[in-house]
Amino acid sequence: MSSNESKPAHSWRPRTKAVRGGLARTNFSETAEAMFMTSGYVYDSAEEAEASFDGTLDRMVYSRFKNPTVATFETRLAEMEGAPAGFSVAARATASGMAAVHAALLCQLRAGDRVVASKALFGSCHWIINELLPRYGVERVFVDGTDLKSWEAALSVPTTCVFLETPSNPTLEIIDLAAVCDLAHKAGAKVVVDNVFATPILQSPFELGADIVAYSATKHMDGQGRCLGGAVLGSTEFCADVLGPFLRNTGPALSPFNAWVLLKGLETLDLRMERHCANALQVARFLETRPEVARVIYPGLESHPQHDLAKRQMKGWGSIVAIELKGGKSSAYKLLNGVELIDISNNLGDAKSLMTHPWTTTHQRLAPEDKLSMGISEGLLRLSVGLEDGDDLVEDLGRALES
Repeated sequence: MSSNESKPAHSWRPRTKAVRGGLARTNFSETAEAMFMTSGYVYDSAEEAEASFDGTLDRMVYSRFKNPTVATFETRLAEMEGAPAGFSVAARATASGMAAVHAALLCQLRAGDRVVASKALFGSCHWIINELLPRYGVERVFVDGTDLKSWEAALSVPTTCVFLETPSNPTLEIIDLAAVCDLAHKAGAKVVVDNVFATPILQSPFELGADIVAYSATKHMDGQGRCLGGAVLGSTEFCADVLGPFLRNTGPALSPFNAWVLLKGLETLDLRMERHCANALQVARFLETRPEVARVIYPGLESHPQHDLAKRQMKGWGSIVAIELKGGKSSAYKLLNGVELIDISNNLGDAKSLMTHPWTTTHQRLAPEDKLSMGISEGLLRLSVGLEDGDDLVEDLGRALES
């Protein structure tokens, strides 16, 4: 690397960090970040190799541990993530969002530990908490994430970790992060927040008291359906001493190519989220007027039960709208099959609008009673609103509803 590196991150505003953060040019002085597609590195001597592995020399030794392109993505994301004064944020990338959630939890849990989680979770997150952790002797307790009294009762005894999504997938429940973090810390717990729906643009969990933040970078950070990726953020000490050894030895490494794609995605994340939010609000307001629709769930609507809370802790409403149709699964399928512009897909955060039926896709493997307890009915659809013209999206949905 050359000495032509970025200015100190503290001198930049978030939008600039998304474009310039972590930039470290090579001696070729390229404008776009370099891509280092290498698995390993060479040493000038046996002594240098030894010093590299025993920690005396800080350098790249293997791309499962560290890679220049991945490191640039990690640095930029850490600089973008808001945090209170005195909290030094670091990031570690993973091969997928679920690898990030798995690592954020397993790196700090042992047999006999206790985890409290909100029950409104993405299907795979629910599986990790409900199925995987008990296999290793970890106690898990689920609560209604929107009920502070439930959190208070569950956190009245010592707890190791709290895990939650806000907004939740797919029913967009909003959890009072500051209040839950306060209760969790009194119980001795670290708080892990899945911030995928909000992104670092719309919500800063660290500023509200969270200890660890997990992302599926596959979603809005890429934003164009091109690659998988994930990230875990926490204090520099946590990332170095707790998370780092876990990742090094279990190997959920992010591909340098994917890291490069995600780097370019971060540059436009702020602009895209602005359009996502505007389109989603337009679509949500339209859907509220339709007689075929039983309920529209979107934090930006005054009808959302936690609208005021979302207004306090978020900077925007997000790209996801949940639609509950009268007529159940039959009506949901008719709408899915009737839209022409919107694609049927279980991904989200894409430039293209995507819609899925959680009961039979993302949450299919959960028991019916668990789905219903999360607010997922057979008539519920999750719509990820993209970057198309909002009027076209409204017209597409209107035609399909009329059919």
